[in-house]
Amino acid sequence: MSTQSLSSPFSVQPDHLARVHRSLLQWYATEQRQLPWRVTSDPYAILVSEIMLQQTQVERVLPKYEQFLAAFPTLSALAAASTAEVISAWVPLGYNMRAVRLQSIARQVISEYGGRIPDNVEELLKLKGVGRYTAGAIACFAYHQHVATVDTNIRRVLHRIFLGIESPETQPNDTEMLKLAEQVLPNGAAYSWNQALMDLGATVCTSNNPQCTRCPLQQTCQAYTDMQAHSLFPSGVVLRHLRKVAEKKPPYQAQPFTSSNRYFRGRIVDRLRSVPTSQRLCLSELGPEIKADFHDDDIAWLRTIVAGLAKDGLVDYTEEGVRLP
Repeated sequence: MSTQSLSSPFSVQPDHLARVHRSLLQWYATEQRQLPWRVTSDPYAILVSEIMLQQTQVERVLPKYEQFLAAFPTLSALAAASTAEVISAWVPLGYNMRAVRLQSIARQVISEYGGRIPDNVEELLKLKGVGRYTAGAIACFAYHQHVATVDTNIRRVLHRIFLGIESPETQPNDTEMLKLAEQVLPNGAAYSWNQALMDLGATVCTSNNPQCTRCPLQQTCQAYTDMQAHSLFPSGVVLRHLRKVAEKKPPYQAQPFTSSNRYFRGRIVDRLRSVPTSQRLCLSELGPEIKADFHDDDIAWLRTIVAGLAKDGLVDYTEEGVRLP
């Protein structure tokens, strides 16, 4: 099964690209998901949504997004809040480092950009914790810049449409995928195009179970064409082989989540939410509250975890004990 050359520029025929543009944008006009961050051009609100959506499903973000903006309605309000307040408002999204990173970005924008989030990718990338996807998303979705960006869904959809079935041996790197995204970006429709790619990847062209019979790009998709040409499935059936290829991952020995350090990091932060900011919790008291079989020999282990949380800015730790910042 062949995959197109990953050299730049990619080999994309103009008439094929025009059909893809037309089909996907027409589909998005009627099938787009109704999401609150799509009815605003406020760069701060869009920044909040993008950080929340990292490693978290849309359904879990929706209620917390509104609550968080109610608690911190502006960039300056977020920057001025205590880190403890921000972490508490973030619960139960998890990955609490994102809350600390978001507040750090707010404070950097206040100190270095006069409180205005930059409107171009180059300046956005100077914000600590902002990567190329987030920078592109803010530039496109908040400032309506003609900017391509690539997240997991966009990568999968673009690969299948223009390159064919994903193969571990021929996966393009991030730079190559961004070049492809930039090459196929339609003039004057970057906002809708990027959102449409994400929606298609999230609802139809999924990793586990792509619904090819529902896809508006079925007849213009290279992956679908490849599968038909190699008789890997009857016409109109979901690409089961595609699922197997896309999901191929190197083997690893998974550690039970409830015994991982990440699990206990989360429990520590949750426990400290109820500790008044004027008080600290000593490790000997904290230990039994987060680990049922905690004993004296675990103090060194707990101290290491707490020190890591302090390094990440998630807790304030001294010899007297620990609390949220």
